[in-house]
Amino acid sequence: MRRRLFGSMLFMLVMSTLLVGRVLQLQTWGRAPYLAESIDQRTRVNTVRASRGVIFDRNGNELALSVPTNTLWADPRVILDPTATSNAIAGLLGLDPTATASLVERLSQKDAKFAYVARELDKATTKSVLDLGIEGIYSYVEPARVIESGVAEPVIGRTDPDGMGTSGIELMFNDVLAGKDGTRIRQVDNAGRSIAGEGTTTAQPVPGDDIVLTLDRAIQYHMDAALLSRVAQLQAKGGTAIVMDSRTGDILAMSNVKRRADGSVGVADANYATVESYEPGSVAKVFSISAAVNEGAVTPDSMLTVPGIVRIDNFPIRDAWPHGPVPMSVRTILSESSNIGTMMVADSLGFTKVHDYLSAFGFGARTGLGYPGESKGILKSVRKTYGTERSTVSYGYGFAATPLQLVSAVNVIANGGRYVAPRLVAASIDKNGKRSEADPSALHDVLTAETAATMTDMMRDVVCTGTGERAKVKGMEIAGKTGTGYKLQANGTYNTDAGGRRYFASFVGFFPAAAPRVTILVSIDEPNSGSIDRFGGTAAAPVFAQVVPTVMNELGIEPTGSGTGCAGRVGADVGH
Repeated sequence: MRRRLFGSMLFMLVMSTLLVGRVLQLQTWGRAPYLAESIDQRTRVNTVRASRGVIFDRNGNELALSVPTNTLWADPRVILDPTATSNAIAGLLGLDPTATASLVERLSQKDAKFAYVARELDKATTKSVLDLGIEGIYSYVEPARVIESGVAEPVIGRTDPDGMGTSGIELMFNDVLAGKDGTRIRQVDNAGRSIAGEGTTTAQPVPGDDIVLTLDRAIQYHMDAALLSRVAQLQAKGGTAIVMDSRTGDILAMSNVKRRADGSVGVADANYATVESYEPGSVAKVFSISAAVNEGAVTPDSMLTVPGIVRIDNFPIRDAWPHGPVPMSVRTILSESSNIGTMMVADSLGFTKVHDYLSAFGFGARTGLGYPGESKGILKSVRKTYGTERSTVSYGYGFAATPLQLVSAVNVIANGGRYVAPRLVAASIDKNGKRSEADPSALHDVLTAETAATMTDMMRDVVCTGTGERAKVKGMEIAGKTGTGYKLQANGTYNTDAGGRRYFASFVGFFPAAAPRVTILVSIDEPNSGSIDRFGGTAAAPVFAQVVPTVMNELGIEPTGSGTGCAGRVGADVGH
């Protein structure tokens, strides 16, 4: 009996010792994991979004900025019925069945502490959801990106819901604009509500720097409006326009318009002016002829007998209008946009020299703008260019250019023979208000000043008496060149399967002709092929003429006279 009692007492002593040891362990060295779990259960760490930098135009007008919006989120552990909750919310948020099913799935993740319900909501919608009183549904405020009136939206680009740039300028300068997010730590009860009296620990967010673009909001707005109207009138597929400061390369406007699947016309969803290339057609005659003039092979008054048709490798080359052998000066070849005449002028140099000049004008290489997805176009090497292309490149077939490359190349003439790289960003402004100017545009010489002046005079003829007559502007002397390029089809020819053709119709010009300040490109993608307005001189040139007065007004450019500056110049009809 005594032995049994002793054994029981000994057992109880051992168990007590073990229990005390376990308590000590939990309170000392074994405390950490359980303390961490406890803290985790009552702690919330929230990201405090940094204010993204503002994007301004050249005059300090806001183009893109962040505004406060509401985000709805849920704690799936608290949601009792994910399906019923999602169905109740769906009607208020305008969710379709697919989106509602996705919400049900997110709210059913019981091992998750956080799930987005919806982001970038207005106050009224957010309140309507919260007023349902559903346990586990909460809200907070975070910034969302807004583009003022949609001006230059394809150029500025987009951000994702987390405020990171995904395209355009927003992507190009994301590191500058984004800033650095902060953190907020708060204590919550079992229902996820903040505990009164429990302070928050916050790492303050650092706002991003601002960016100043070279764009002019007023010019951009008017160019967008003019291009939208013209594309709609011509039943075209789309259009692109660029306004450039002739001296600095600063882009003052860059418009992109597309026809949507439903037939309506609106601002495009991408900056096609930099990422899409096409054969430029007759605008390219400027480069071939200027090369020949620069090399002393021809003068504006040089006479050539231009036949009505030329065959190269059994491929017929014709002008836009039928004619027999006819004497033409180089000046007339440019103003009347003769394909054969231009080819003959280029032949006086040889293909290799023409190719060298096309490279110097910027074709076959990116402009240096640094814009995301910018295309370098297509300019084959000399050794990879065969057959008819060695002749057709002279008048715009056999190489491809972006609208940005094309306006920059024509601007060589406007800028006295010197290529100036295009520029979209003028400066950045840090959080302390310090402004840092961007580097000026890169420069290189292409033509002599004398050649540029000669080409300007001939390009005035294009507007005054040639194919670009509809680009005339009262009170301003204009120089320019039309271009009508056939679009290469999927079947490998310039003919559609139905036997028709589709066009890029372009006009590139600058003003004042005597001392250029502004160079403008307008390109219409696939104007109605059955209309007279399918040509560069009829489709695109009128848009140029429409926006010039606005540009003059915004930049303070004085008129050059009461007329168009074309007195005494006599020549061709409007056409190709």
